Amino acid sequence: MKAEPASTENRPDNTAFTQQRLPAWQPMLSAGIVIPGFIVIGLAFIGIGVALFVTSQSIQVLERDYTGVERDSPCFKCSSTETKNCVCTINFSLSKLFEGPVFFYYGLSNYYQNYRRYAVSRDDSQLSGVLANFKTPDDSCSPYEFSQNKPIAPCGSIANSMFNDSFKLYQVVNRSRNLVPFDGKGIAWWTDYNIKFRNPSNGTLRESFAGTVKPPNWDRPAYELDTEDPSNNGFQNQDFLVWMRAAALPDFRKLYRRITDGDYANGLPAGNYSLDITYNYPVLDFEGRKKIVISNVSWMGGKNRFLGIAYLVIGSLCLVMSMVMLIVYAKFKFPEEEP
Repeated sequence: MKAEPASTENRPDNTAFTQQRLPAWQPMLSAGIVIPGFIVIGLAFIGIGVALFVTSQSIQVLERDYTGVERDSPCFKCSSTETKNCVCTINFSLSKLFEGPVFFYYGLSNYYQNYRRYAVSRDDSQLSGVLANFKTPDDSCSPYEFSQNKPIAPCGSIANSMFNDSFKLYQVVNRSRNLVPFDGKGIAWWTDYNIKFRNPSNGTLRESFAGTVKPPNWDRPAYELDTEDPSNNGFQNQDFLVWMRAAALPDFRKLYRRITDGDYANGLPAGNYSLDITYNYPVLDFEGRKKIVISNVSWMGGKNRFLGIAYLVIGSLCLVMSMVMLIVYAKFKFPEEEP
């Protein structure tokens, strides 16, 4: 019997692409290319690393812990009592101009905002101001969905745990205290303020939140977060937006204010300062710490030694490897074959 021809239905087209006949190029790496390449890359990385490290060293940073665990801490009395709005004062001095623009941060330690149940405890539909879902919190907000048989706005653990310490900075001149103006505008991400978080549009802000209740740990409802600036309220309050962007690591700092106005636009002059802290946020139950950070920035951002050190290490390794390859090549290279 004659064999039947094989089926050609599933056979690829007879083209250069499907039959893998496209022209290809493969670099031929020789010692004359690899060794100089490693040297050039190493020198480039070392140059970048030196620039980053020197720039980072020039950034000024001042940190003060105000947890109040130690008895000699000015905030010990506030941390050991449950009194609301307890005020403690930290004094410090600057020996030279703290160049502007100056950024004021609060920092928390041993605080896991990246814990999964905590991180997902929010309702993005509610936070985006969607009226249809505004008063029906998502189950992910549990156990902070409802209170007094009313929906919580904003719901969830992240919103309920919002940082609520406040700060006022004074420059002490001839025993008088001059208030250093804080600028709280634009401290949140542009995408958070203009896209992700929106207030419900149903009359005035107070009317929009009618029928809802504030989170249990809040002193005021969302529409009254800022009593001085009515436009800085609701889900678009700058401090709220900063807090809702969860940190990836347990030790973090978040921007509280900028110092860019008035006599302090160029920075904080040398002299004595006092910082009044309204102590409200509890951290001792989970062995956390609180601190304030005053810093300026450069073209590379905030102070970060690791990036410069990483470039220096990689660049040095490239140079060392190039020297090793050069020695090996000089000692064990094969003689060129004659044609």
